Amino acid sequence: MDARKRIGIFGWGVVAPKSPDIDSFERNLERPETWLTPFRGFGPSNFLVGYPEFDFETYHDWFDQRFPPAKFGQLRDKMGPMVQSCIGAFIQSLTQNPGVEEYLQSLGTQAHVYVGTGLGELTVTAAETLAYDRAFRKWNEFWAAPARCAARRAHIAGQPDPDAPQDPRDFPIGSEDWIDAKHVWEAFWAPKSDDLIQYLAEAADIQSEPVPPSTGTARALSTIRQKLNKIKVLNKKWGCPDEPWASVSPNLLWNIANIAASQVSMIGRIVGPAFAPVAACASFGVALKMAVDSINLGEAKAVVVGMTDPPPHPLVISAFYKANVLSADADVSHPLTAFKGTHIAGGSCVWIVGDAMELMAHGFRPVGMEIVGIGTSSDAHHIISPSKGGPQLAMKKAMEDVQASDVTTWDMHATATPGDASEIANSLEMLHAEVLFTARKGTFGHGMSVGGGWELTAQHLGMSKGRIYPTALDEDDLHDDVKIQDAKFVSSDGCLVETGYSGKLSMGVGGINSCVISKPWDPEFVEAHVAVEETAAAKL
Repeated sequence: MDARKRIGIFGWGVVAPKSPDIDSFERNLERPETWLTPFRGFGPSNFLVGYPEFDFETYHDWFDQRFPPAKFGQLRDKMGPMVQSCIGAFIQSLTQNPGVEEYLQSLGTQAHVYVGTGLGELTVTAAETLAYDRAFRKWNEFWAAPARCAARRAHIAGQPDPDAPQDPRDFPIGSEDWIDAKHVWEAFWAPKSDDLIQYLAEAADIQSEPVPPSTGTARALSTIRQKLNKIKVLNKKWGCPDEPWASVSPNLLWNIANIAASQVSMIGRIVGPAFAPVAACASFGVALKMAVDSINLGEAKAVVVGMTDPPPHPLVISAFYKANVLSADADVSHPLTAFKGTHIAGGSCVWIVGDAMELMAHGFRPVGMEIVGIGTSSDAHHIISPSKGGPQLAMKKAMEDVQASDVTTWDMHATATPGDASEIANSLEMLHAEVLFTARKGTFGHGMSVGGGWELTAQHLGMSKGRIYPTALDEDDLHDDVKIQDAKFVSSDGCLVETGYSGKLSMGVGGINSCVISKPWDPEFVEAHVAVEETAAAKL
């Protein structure tokens, strides 16, 4: 216990609905208004979403000051919005404490990066999936033509293949059944094409040409380009469309789950381990727990922690709707009220956390509150319905050194579903009747991984100033199942608080939970420990 470090936040950044940066995020919290907007992906629809307000161009000058001119363009063209918004949030996190950027670099492998995501960069994945599907269908259609496929000519001539699927001509041309049957039909005949077999043999000869030894990178790239040019000539000879395996952009690879963390490490020149923790809605707390553990073990002095989600996408909205947890009546669904379901949101949240005594000794001031306890657990119960015991285990672990009576405010996971009532009841068993509950997914929506980060940041921004920001909640609107819990809720007026600890519970798909306990810093303690004669920025 004595070996535990005091953990502080020394920089943070946010990209959220109606909030391109941490300053606008804080300003927006002052008003009990929703940040959600109508989703237009299906045409005018009944879905509201939290669409991140973000312009990557804002950070162009920052890159030009540190990297060759081509760097910004590469990131703009190759990275999807999930990674770009994370980069923006990370750059914001470097601004609260001048010199922290250089300090992270000076730590060598004792500066880590734990930045994850929820469902990943579906924006890029979906686009490239469609590109591949279109190319694959054109490819099959070309090689399945009777003129290029002797097996199909034989089938037509009276030597039927017993394994052939249903002929699309059995359906009205242009009908949905005809379209489906046509694609299955062509996918069956294309691999049997004798012309395709000859084409592939010629392509293999081109691809098998070796790269000359000791050629260096430039010569090797030249050889690769020559091969690609020869393939283009081959395709022209056969008159075939582009190969389906050449239709997918490598951007699909540049936007996998760990790339946000990798880009933070590269643009921040942070050489410690960088990877992506993934724990659904509990992700931010889980990543924070890993960071605190690494700092306490002495493996890290500072860790960049974050989560990032792409803008709301039709695939995600459809999946949440079919799971019966999404509101679809064109009106805001507030947690604790009508239980109509949640709203999808995207964006990023990045914190720089570290050994507070170490960083204050270098002249850096903590922002927000001190992190005093984190617990994680699994329900081992159900993929989407939370258990009672799982979240309580995370709460118990996070509150090991905290008296329940000292907890002033508690931010809920609360998704505007029937689980809200159970969450209140289960939480009260671990807390006390006077704790003030907040629930903010009706404000900025539900980020699959980043939501917990936004909620924690909102809690820290308020409580570090002795207040709780308002929520768009009127106690008269509370659902009857919530009213009977006799709990206290922060409403549209917000409130002031004198002291106390703050708690935040997150519960993720798959039954993973995280709980974070924080308390305000003592201003006198901070003043006594922040080095003022020479800051880290001056030293470095």
